[in-house]
Amino acid sequence: MTQTRDADATRARIMEAAAAEFSEFGIAGARVDRIAKHASANKAMIYRYFGNKDELFDAVFSAQVVSFVETVQFDVGDIAGYAGRLFESYQTHPRALRLMHWYQLERPETTSLDAIVESNNRKLDAIATAQLAGALPERYSAVELLALVRGIAMSWDNLTPELHRATTASPERRRELVVEAVQRLLDA
Repeated sequence: MTQTRDADATRARIMEAAAAEFSEFGIAGARVDRIAKHASANKAMIYRYFGNKDELFDAVFSAQVVSFVETVQFDVGDIAGYAGRLFESYQTHPRALRLMHWYQLERPETTSLDAIVESNNRKLDAIATAQLAGALPERYSAVELLALVRGIAMSWDNLTPELHRATTASPERRRELVVEAVQRLLDA
C-alpha cells in the first residue's frame, strides 16, 4: 500500500512539474531533466511511468485541459453564457490556455487524443440536436458554431502585446463583450 501511495505521489508530482514546464516552454522547449528536478524524481521514473516526452505531454494535456474544459458548464440552451464562463476560466486558468496554444502550435496534425475527442463530441452532439430542434441557428455547422464560440471566448487572450496594452476594458467588460458577441452571432 505504501509503495502504491508513493508511486501515486511521484506521478502527481511529475504531472504538476510537467504541466508547469510544458505550459512555459512547449513540447519542443520542455526538458525532462528540469521536470525531474522540480518533481523531486529521476528521469528514469518519468520514462517508466509515462514513456517519452511526447507521451508525458499527452498525459498532462489530457488531464489538465479536459479537466479545465469539463469544469466549464456547457449548456446548449445558454451558449452565450457558456462563452462567458469559458472566458472566466481562461482568466483564472492561464496554464490550461497556454497548454492548448502549445498543443495547437506543435501538434497541428497529430493523432487525436481520445479524451479531447470525447469532450468535443458531447458538445457537438448537443449543438446538432438543438439545431435540429430549431433551438439554435443552422446557418453554421455544429463544429463551426463551437469554434466561433470558443474563438470569441478566448479573443482577449489572443491579443498582441501592443493591442493588449492599449485595451482599457476591465475583465468584467471583456466578459460582457464576449457574451454579447456570441448572443449576436446566435441572433443574426
